[in-house]
Amino acid sequence: MKRPDGAGPRRLGVVGHPRYALFGAALARLLGFAAERGLELFLEEDLLEVAPDAPLLTPDIVPTLDVLLTLGGDGTLLRGARLVARDAVPVLGINLGHLGFLTTAPPSELEPALERWLGGDFELDRRMALAIRSVAPDGGTGGEYLALNDAVLHKGGSARVIRLKVTALREEVGSYSADGIILATPTGSTAYSLSAGGPIVHPDVDCIIATPISPHTLSVRPLVLPAEEMLTVEVLTPSEELILTIDGQESERLTPGARVVVSRAGHRVCLVRFPERTFFSTLRRKLRWGDLEERER
Repeated sequence: MKRPDGAGPRRLGVVGHPRYALFGAALARLLGFAAERGLELFLEEDLLEVAPDAPLLTPDIVPTLDVLLTLGGDGTLLRGARLVARDAVPVLGINLGHLGFLTTAPPSELEPALERWLGGDFELDRRMALAIRSVAPDGGTGGEYLALNDAVLHKGGSARVIRLKVTALREEVGSYSADGIILATPTGSTAYSLSAGGPIVHPDVDCIIATPISPHTLSVRPLVLPAEEMLTVEVLTPSEELILTIDGQESERLTPGARVVVSRAGHRVCLVRFPERTFFSTLRRKLRWGDLEERER
């Protein structure tokens, strides 16, 4: 349970990627800002080597956080988002990487971004997430996961196409011969799915995007499916080893005959966004969306 307003100092969880060149300086600035403004910081275990005196971010602390701060790139934000999503803790990402499509601010704006958050000068993007579970050929339950970007079913070994049967809307969609399939949220539509030829979908549109990876026939194209429906992918290839990967980070090996069941998660991921940074302005800045004249403004 979150604390009522005014009940003690604001609590910030911190996750980060220490291998970024700017990480050490960013964390030092954050520690200084927190001490100056009377904020409580809770750091994930891997960061305690840099700040050994800081309190540890533990599962019982997560529900009490006012915000989770991520120091890194989009991958760091995705990892942090999965950590706090079930408790609806907002995520504020500071981009120390290259693209930073999901993050809130660059490292130069760390302190101003926190000041704006403290002052309430922000909006919350409530992003749809996916609930993913694997089912063994004998019906046994495998892993259960949460994805903000995507779940990808792909080969684990040789460069050969695999066969997958896709079922949605209570009927068979068809069988795919491809390198795999990407099952993405609207947030994930600008990630791996986009590079595989999938559509860009505004994050306010709830849907599940099924994008085949290098399909064997040109007649197979990406599908946009209602978020209310359950989508199932069954492994038909008899001998190939397949891997299910969640947000490019968590993974599980699947055997022939296994199924992956995907549906809309029961809760959303809350991303902190400043009003002037809209989805389309981010497309223009980060993905060079638009014609040359507009990109050079």
